[in-house]
Amino acid sequence: MLNYIKVFSGYFIDIQRIFKELQNLNISAIVKDESEYARLGGMGSPFNCILHIHVLEDELERAKPVFENFLSELELEY
Repeated sequence: MLNYIKVFSGYFIDIQRIFKELQNLNISAIVKDESEYARLGGMGSPFNCILHIHVLEDELERAKPVFENFLSELELEY
């Protein structure tokens, strides 16, 4: 059985960037988009919804540097 773990939550543009980097490293990742639930529930625009990246538990250690790099770049911008 495949065990996916939620490792990151963020907005669309950030999730797309991170997801692409994970793909380049051949890391199995999925993005969960709950914007349809928000839209149907009257919670506003789907573009403001938070998305979630999940990676296979076995690949978690390989994925960590991608997230750490992304977060360090965010700190440099502020």
